[in-house]
Amino acid sequence: MEDIVIVGRHAVKEAIISGHAINKILIQDGIKKQQINDILKNAKSQKLIVQTVPKSKLDFLANAPHQGVAALVAPYEYANFDEFLQKQKKKDRYSTVIILDGLEDPHNLGSILRTADASGVDAVIIPKRRSVALTQTVAKASTGAIQHVPVIRVTNLSKTIDELKDSGFWIAGTEASNATDYRDLQADMSLGIVIGSEGQGMSRLVSDKCDFHIKIPMVGHVNSLNASVAASLMMYEVYRKRHQLEENS
Repeated sequence: MEDIVIVGRHAVKEAIISGHAINKILIQDGIKKQQINDILKNAKSQKLIVQTVPKSKLDFLANAPHQGVAALVAPYEYANFDEFLQKQKKKDRYSTVIILDGLEDPHNLGSILRTADASGVDAVIIPKRRSVALTQTVAKASTGAIQHVPVIRVTNLSKTIDELKDSGFWIAGTEASNATDYRDLQADMSLGIVIGSEGQGMSRLVSDKCDFHIKIPMVGHVNSLNASVAASLMMYEVYRKRHQLEENS
């Protein structure tokens, strides 16, 4: 498989610190070294190859603002579902996973990973077919969170949901109607929250697998939210109900 290109100072720094397999660091010719001192210091400590290249090289490799820095890394590895379940069984707290049913926009996935990391979500699950994969665009949009949130890629989403249920998870699907207000969501249990695709929402088969459905009330003229925004609201509602205010002050 070809290397994935990570661009942006924060994303590259997170990739180095996390210990991800990095083949080479590319630095724009003429960039002020003090601006990337942390990157150079960490790269040196790990004996990574650092190469100076013209700006045109980075412009060619990147499909996003690169800030004069890029890293060529091995393709991101997906977490193993069975190993994930075993780890969750050993924890003395409730778990949360986000299940993405047909999400296609890499920016949405990156944003969801960023919020998942911030709110303590244990993993994000995506299907192998008709779904965005882990790409450099996702890595950039996640601003480094891709290094910290396990992403599990499964062949059969319906079967995976059944296995989550067998392991004690309750599955909540997001629907626009005939659903409970998300502010009434019970969080004192391990949860799998399903976010549907940008255009079609959840598939019928996945929807039927859900234990219950939740919705985000809207009073404006637009009757839907961006998938990453909806996921963020759900994740932080779970976080809010599981953590007392004084714990965060």
